[in-house]
Amino acid sequence: MGKLNLDKNLIESSRNAAKNIANEVQKFIDEHTTTATERTITRLLGIDGVDEIQKPLPNVLVDNIKEGGGLERGAAYWIGNAIVQTGLTPQEVAEKVAMGEIDITRLPAQDEEKIKEVIYKIAEETVSRIKENRNKRENYLNTIGEGKKPYLYVIVATGNIYEDIVQAKAAARQGADVVAVIRTTGQSLLDYVPYGPTTEGFGGTYATQENFRLMREALDEVGEEVGRYIRLCNYCSGLCMPEIAAMGATERLDMMLNDALYGILFRDINMQRTLVDQYFSRMINGFAGIIINTGEDNYLTTDDAVEAAHTVLASQFINEQFALKAGIPEEQMGLGHAFEMDPDVENGFLLELAQAQMAREIFPNAPLKYMPPTKFMTGNIFKGHVQNAMFNMVSIMTNQGIQLLGMLTEAIHTPHLQDRYLSIENAKYIFNNARSLGEEIEFKKDGIIQKRAQEVLKNAEKLLTQIEKDGLFKTIEEGKFGGVKRTPTGGKGLDGVAKKDSGYFNPFIELMLGGRA
Repeated sequence: MGKLNLDKNLIESSRNAAKNIANEVQKFIDEHTTTATERTITRLLGIDGVDEIQKPLPNVLVDNIKEGGGLERGAAYWIGNAIVQTGLTPQEVAEKVAMGEIDITRLPAQDEEKIKEVIYKIAEETVSRIKENRNKRENYLNTIGEGKKPYLYVIVATGNIYEDIVQAKAAARQGADVVAVIRTTGQSLLDYVPYGPTTEGFGGTYATQENFRLMREALDEVGEEVGRYIRLCNYCSGLCMPEIAAMGATERLDMMLNDALYGILFRDINMQRTLVDQYFSRMINGFAGIIINTGEDNYLTTDDAVEAAHTVLASQFINEQFALKAGIPEEQMGLGHAFEMDPDVENGFLLELAQAQMAREIFPNAPLKYMPPTKFMTGNIFKGHVQNAMFNMVSIMTNQGIQLLGMLTEAIHTPHLQDRYLSIENAKYIFNNARSLGEEIEFKKDGIIQKRAQEVLKNAEKLLTQIEKDGLFKTIEEGKFGGVKRTPTGGKGLDGVAKKDSGYFNPFIELMLGGRA
């Protein structure tokens, strides 16, 4: 029964509704592709680098395919056709397209079986390398081990990857288990992935494959020094969602911010584009053993945490079903929520506790990602430190999995090293002193905590059954998530969506997903 006496029928009804919502959207996903999905395929086939004006070669190639009217057939077909025709490697094909020596959709058509044969052979090599990365992570976890859950998750955001490395190593030595490299402001709206190491970013550092490689190397080094594996997190939301997932799988990242709806609601990226891209990105993350972190916490920055709590739960159910479709097991679902109620709400701590316990009981195997107070941080660092302490207390009482540590200087400036140290110290103190508190306590029958959780579940189930009836596109259009309204044909990136034709194929769906959906 759990501590909250939740109605199992309501949980089952909510899950079934979310499953039907995901099934309906999946029909659309299966019929469509996008420029970002096709660029991801080129990357996974070994294409990298930039042309003479620093345009990434995956963009050069996919733009050439799109201009030639071939996007509906998919990049794998055109690259395979070019390989059979010319004997070149995918990288050489891309370089010749960049130099204007090949127009890839104008080459003579070759035998389709031969095309698939050469593409699958290259794709299998990539898949094997990603498997090796997953095995290397498992080997680290089995030898040097890792920190106890909740993982202590901190961010670095200097804009300079080399400075980020210094700060990340310091955080690991102070006790951090996960280091997230915040992306530079606006990167989610770039329709290409920058190339190489970067030293200039605003509010964060560009997500590039070389930056991933440098940080992974640094965290492995410090992990061996401190005697525990340090997980690396980045962000594959935005217009390049699956490309960044592929880069993360290639460089052994461990976590990715990867929400089905975040880009639509909070970055005004077209919903058709986002829903197609999130599927392929999640498939890659699932196969690579990467934990996805979803973004339900963002709803509470634009909506009220007391009134809109059920939308967080509804979105968790939907994110769970989209993740299962892409082959992600529950153990890799860092479903998001946040400690974001106004501190002046009477018994707010009890309401927060109810929400966190409810998430834990409904998603028992998920390493829930719990976000700190941000909306009501005032610049009073002493009060802020207390708010973070209460957030940490809820986390340990409800067995959260990933604890994104609050900073006492939130809303003042990017954290200094000492700010991060104080946050880690705060969490370690509370987690150690209250480690088994959750196992020792029960909640009063029909008390404030039980009634709150039951009410939120009831409202979430009602919302999900309505979405099941109306469809996800219409629900988002009506602004039922985060109070943000978007239209199916609005936002950025719609021109990059195409309906697949009968000759389309993507080798990585079969190789990475197989029968796991």
